[in-house]
Amino acid sequence: MDRPGPHESELAPRRSAHIGSGNVMATHFRACNLCEAICGLEIETDGPRVLSIRGDGKDPLSLGYLCPKGVALQDVHEDQNRLRHPIRKTATNGWEEVSWEAAFDEIAARTIAVREQSGSESVAVYLGNPTVHNYGSLLFYRTLVSAIGRPQVYSATSVDQLPHHFASSYMFGHSMLIPVPDVDRTDFMLIMGANPLASNGSLMTAPGIGDRLKGIRSRGGRIVLVDPRRTETARLSDEHHFIHPGCDVWLLAGLLHVIFVEQLDDQGRLVQLSNGRPLLRQLFGEITPDVAAARTGIAPDAIRKLARDFAASKTAVCYGRMGLSTQRHGGLCQWLVNALNIVTGNFDRPGGAMFASPAVSVVGRNSTLHNVGRWTTRVRKLPEFDGQLPVAALAEEILTPGDGQIRTLFTVCGNPVLSTPNGRQVDRALESLDLMVSIDIYLNETTRHADFILPPPTGLEVDHYLLAFHALAVRNTAKYSFATCIPDNSTRADWQILSELAQRIRRGGGGAGLKGRLRDYLMRRLTPTGIVDLGLKLGPYGAWRSPWNWRTGLTLKRLQQNPAGIDLGPLQPQLPKCLRMPDGRINLVPTVFSERFHAVEREWRLRESTARACTGRNSSGGSTSFHLIGRRNLRSNNSWMHNSGRLTKGKDRCTLLMNPQDANRLGLNNGQRVTVTSRVGQVELPLERSDTMMPGVVSIPHGYGHNRYGSKIPIAEKHAGASINDLTNDLIIDPLTGNAAFSGQRVEVVPSGETTE
Repeated sequence: MDRPGPHESELAPRRSAHIGSGNVMATHFRACNLCEAICGLEIETDGPRVLSIRGDGKDPLSLGYLCPKGVALQDVHEDQNRLRHPIRKTATNGWEEVSWEAAFDEIAARTIAVREQSGSESVAVYLGNPTVHNYGSLLFYRTLVSAIGRPQVYSATSVDQLPHHFASSYMFGHSMLIPVPDVDRTDFMLIMGANPLASNGSLMTAPGIGDRLKGIRSRGGRIVLVDPRRTETARLSDEHHFIHPGCDVWLLAGLLHVIFVEQLDDQGRLVQLSNGRPLLRQLFGEITPDVAAARTGIAPDAIRKLARDFAASKTAVCYGRMGLSTQRHGGLCQWLVNALNIVTGNFDRPGGAMFASPAVSVVGRNSTLHNVGRWTTRVRKLPEFDGQLPVAALAEEILTPGDGQIRTLFTVCGNPVLSTPNGRQVDRALESLDLMVSIDIYLNETTRHADFILPPPTGLEVDHYLLAFHALAVRNTAKYSFATCIPDNSTRADWQILSELAQRIRRGGGGAGLKGRLRDYLMRRLTPTGIVDLGLKLGPYGAWRSPWNWRTGLTLKRLQQNPAGIDLGPLQPQLPKCLRMPDGRINLVPTVFSERFHAVEREWRLRESTARACTGRNSSGGSTSFHLIGRRNLRSNNSWMHNSGRLTKGKDRCTLLMNPQDANRLGLNNGQRVTVTSRVGQVELPLERSDTMMPGVVSIPHGYGHNRYGSKIPIAEKHAGASINDLTNDLIIDPLTGNAAFSGQRVEVVPSGETTE
């Protein structure tokens, strides 16, 4: 891609004008915080009014690219349905405005009472996806957790990317050492279970991903996509292979088998920087291309060719995302993606999988290797990871009586009714709580159950530095964003809400000890801005990094003087210094993975011996049973942008995609209403015939289902759709990581009005 040279954007600094309350025309520059792409924005305002939003051509990462969601930040800013005052539920299930002081006092008193009666384990905190898009809430949620004591913590991580963190912790020593595809320099990209043209890149901050993928092909490179759906990304791919949902582990194992048997593995520097290669070779000795083909639906010769092409390419990278993570073998898949990149020499080098070098490091000095299984959930005994429990267990932990039953829940910018499995059960669970507090800007499907909703300013009203996404970016940059618009005086920032709740709960005793109190005090004094400034100064490009950096190194002030951002260059090799393993080497075959792989292989051998392999195909020609997968859309962002008028325009996007062969077999027409039933629920939605679907597989997008009584998001309700998580079973998880296994669950599809047998 064409881009400015190193620090070019810094050479011509542009100051972002600060908006006043009067009618003053101004131009602002900031990063979009809606998705992981963090595109640069150029925003024109007239006093409090937003006139236009467009891509900032001088942003060193996005280079002017902007997707439809960025423009819709104006809709969020002007949304009359957005809450701007704290509200409290009344005795008649209505709502009333309440002062911040009264809300904080009552919430703290009731939380302390529950903790004294039932222990801190009876309090839970749920962190939604937007938490990581807001540096205030990301930094300060721990102050609330430590003030409560030892609450149960859940988050959207365990319905999303937990397998990545799990694999990174065991292989590299830290859960945030997540390799990123060096898409701008690779010659061969194998994409599995990901649709970056719809997601804008996930765990791969790559704005303008379409142009980046085109760049691979313009360099003479190739893109191969493996997915049960021929997605939007397939249009830019050289090859697309359908694969039976949940069977990616066998393709990856088959590729490694070919690479080892044909001695295509790289013998370079990574051999000395890793342990376990002989064991890895032995592990996949029996997963021949024929075996992998029978389980995946991909021809043996295609598997052999893919392995050879990948290994022979000058540079190559394998990238696997949601389709791999949200299945029964999610942890195994992400382990094998890393292993494939490593054994072919496509790791920690340009064009392969690399670690970003963000200006503010999110990787601590200590290893997270042992941050697993230190405690478990009460009902199913599911282990924690990095201090969080699998959210698939949240509802049962609320509904099941006994010591440690959750009675109080804090939700932080999350909508688990729509975003976690068995959503109707989550709905029932939230209704039963003694106290629920939501930090959120909408009265939605989840927050309608709350006793208090505390709305922070959002979007254009807050400053931000996107800590997590700079650490996952395909190029090293740094950017600080000023607030563009003045927030309503009646709001408090996310971090202020969390900090104030923590302070008042601490007054009731309990909570973290002296060390935790001191840490929280210092954080409040610094504020998020001060913490980021400190992180910048101490970071790899920081002014305090060495005496030679004092004048030229990064500080917050320097970033503020360069609102377009500062380019810090392409990804660089970092091994072995970045590793947090005891021996300083990559562990290619952690015991937890090899043991799980052996167990899964035994299960499959047993199925095959009884002539009943789970290959994703229907058992009979007239079967109404299908495997269900999700999908994304560029104009949607999980459940939280559906109240934007400009994003919901156009055709109905919440449809059931089905291959025409299957639709013909069942006598189903395009647009016909169908009923989809699973073991836990039922939904109704229109059918969309599409040859992009693999036969035997159907697809529903996630984030819909805006038809719950009591919510107040009228635009979303006009385009309600159906919630895929009213179908997904919370008992089906990846046993290795605890991540929800949405992908590939069985459903029955019949015309609406008929019943399934």
